[in-house]
Amino acid sequence: MEFEHFVREALPGLVRFATAMCADRALAEDLTQEVLVRVHARWSRISNLDMPDAYVRRALVNEYLSWRRKWARLIPQAVAPRDKVEPDPAEQHADRSELAAELAALPPRQRTVLVLRYLCGLSDQEIADIIGCRAVTVRGYAARGLATLRIQLGEPIGARNKE
Repeated sequence: MEFEHFVREALPGLVRFATAMCADRALAEDLTQEVLVRVHARWSRISNLDMPDAYVRRALVNEYLSWRRKWARLIPQAVAPRDKVEPDPAEQHADRSELAAELAALPPRQRTVLVLRYLCGLSDQEIADIIGCRAVTVRGYAARGLATLRIQLGEPIGARNKE
């Protein structure tokens, strides 16, 4: 498969994945562009892999996590009050906005695991391969992330057992 063809097919999904992972569309586009530039240089080797899209997704996760580590050291972090999301007449849009804000508050690895599991539909083992850990660690990240979201979104206690 040619690189241009791969990008045409995969770009919307990669940007959507990166946006969900880092909770910032502009940053997601920058990260995706940076990864695709690097992938292009090695495309002849990458295109021969069984799943080149999985390779690119893993590179995107690695780029995001290293970007976070790099800028967390260089940029002073000030605790700023969260902006309250204005209510929207479309309930589905409002629910998505609230969930996106709470996802953005999660630690990067928990957010990455939840995005890979629920947005991309990957198994625990596939996620573990992408982020470079064991499947049991993925389940731990997912459990902690979901528990935090339940607390933050105020889910009733009895509703947890219905999953």
